[in-house]
Amino acid sequence: MNTSYSALDTFLTCPRKYKYQIIDKIKTPKSKEQFFGTLIHSTLKVVHTPGILSPTLEQALDFYSKNWNAEVFSDETEERSAFAQGVSMLQDYYKKNDPAKINIIDLESRFQVEIGKDPEKSGKPDHGASNDKHIVSGIIDRIDKTEDGYEIIDYKTTRKLPSQEKVDNDLQLSIYLAGFLKRYPKEVDNLDKIKVSLYYLKHGVKLTSRRSLEQVKQSEELMLDLIGQIGRSKFEPTISGLCDWCGYQNICPMWSHKFKEKGQKDIDTAKIIEEYILLKDEVKSKSDRIGELQEILSGYMDQEKVDQVFSDAGRILRTLRKTYKYDKEKLRAVLEPLDKWEDVLKVDGVALKNILGVLPLDARRVAEKAKTVEKESKSFVVKKG
Repeated sequence: MNTSYSALDTFLTCPRKYKYQIIDKIKTPKSKEQFFGTLIHSTLKVVHTPGILSPTLEQALDFYSKNWNAEVFSDETEERSAFAQGVSMLQDYYKKNDPAKINIIDLESRFQVEIGKDPEKSGKPDHGASNDKHIVSGIIDRIDKTEDGYEIIDYKTTRKLPSQEKVDNDLQLSIYLAGFLKRYPKEVDNLDKIKVSLYYLKHGVKLTSRRSLEQVKQSEELMLDLIGQIGRSKFEPTISGLCDWCGYQNICPMWSHKFKEKGQKDIDTAKIIEEYILLKDEVKSKSDRIGELQEILSGYMDQEKVDQVFSDAGRILRTLRKTYKYDKEKLRAVLEPLDKWEDVLKVDGVALKNILGVLPLDARRVAEKAKTVEKESKSFVVKKG
């Protein structure tokens, strides 16, 4: 398989979106968020492109302004706010960085790394994706030469700033380091002098980490696991906050009810949805009626074979909730050597989820094996408007 970090990340976000985008190759218009991120990246590429003199802040803002497209935004207030935010990002970037003093090796550096094994060359039988040879490609925003080594930098225009621990276990940075080592193989002996960084432009913060050779190898195993999951996947859709920016809503089964013509929608059902949403605001006093509406809506959803229904008042999503219990002794054997056991003495679900997300790959796998389904239940989530 030929793939990329971006494609693997799309699969993790929503397998159905992966199918539409990567397998079916269905094109969608570029979203306002994609436009904004691309323009900021392009502006920074201009800022750091080698020349006799580095562009000034005024020249950078001129490029940004000339390439701005107000038509991408449907709301004028939002468009003005987004433009101002980009200006603020660039101003802050120049305050904290002097382009003339940065020794850049390459910009938007493309790479390809091979992972897995070739069954024909190895002489071993093929037992699945983990034994196949795959190519993972990507583009590194910037590679700098530092005083004692190198720094790999990727720009981020997202609103959320992650923890340092998440950056230390970030798969993207490990893949980019693997791509760098493909280009400079001798640097594998100098990993302690190679930094990998995510620059969060909205916050003006650069979070930096380093990787061991073992971590690079573990990232390869994780990618092989993901490729194996893709090969076995039924590409079920995943509802998340990112759905609001997805260009595939009109063909996604989780959103099919929203795009039904109003004449095709059951009028009584629309009234039930509206009443259900209103009653959620008074959940304490109206809990009995909400339960009745849930039964009606569940029957309707089963009949229509959908898990999400829509009206002008909003949408109602039916989800399958799974409650897990963990074998405490197995978890203790994994977490105690890593000094994480004290954090989850009560095996609290939220705390445990946060810790599992930053564990080394091998420890995470062992911990997942201690998980079993305790019970399943369905719940309703309301999003207004």
